Amino acid sequence: MQQFTAARDETTIDEIWLLQHPPTYTQGINSQPEHLLNPEHIPVIDIDRGGQVTYHGPGQWVLYLLLDMRRLGFGVRELVSRIEQSVIALLKQFDIDSEALSDAPGVYVEGAKIAALGLKIKRGFCYHGLSLNVAMDLTPFEGINPCGYRGLRVTDMAQLGITQNHREIAELLIKLLAQELGYTAVMDGENRLPLFDSESSPSYCSPS
Repeated sequence: MQQFTAARDETTIDEIWLLQHPPTYTQGINSQPEHLLNPEHIPVIDIDRGGQVTYHGPGQWVLYLLLDMRRLGFGVRELVSRIEQSVIALLKQFDIDSEALSDAPGVYVEGAKIAALGLKIKRGFCYHGLSLNVAMDLTPFEGINPCGYRGLRVTDMAQLGITQNHREIAELLIKLLAQELGYTAVMDGENRLPLFDSESSPSYCSPS
């Protein structure tokens, strides 16, 4: 992400990288060590996003958003809100009510966090992004204060009764997110096939 951002310019097409990590704790640049309680055998990686410590692992979709903020035409606060709203819209399609909190970025279902955000803005370009808990082992969250909040409960879509295919969930989330960000088309980076395409498509981002 750092290399991509350093090399890009105003003509570079925005990208969304979709992946799942092996079990990993990541600490943002302002992370306080007391929030890492008991990492045991899980590696701890220092990274350059904002925020505190969080956990990534199998069964969790991570979307890295490599975006040109100036071209999108809105600031960080609005970007965070649009990302959160895409997750809220996704869960609503499965009849799950969720919310964003003004003092704790992310998406919550009855007080339990289901999606986390962490961003880095450099030279007007954004990277890092969003993690969504789909169907994962939530135990490693007990080894940290998630996102720096002691006692914060964490949940996933499986615990809420959602059994949809993981790939279908990812594609739906990307579509909703792209629409929130104002894109009119999204191309699959591997197959170069449209995930969705409106009648007019002057811009697109490509999930990899």
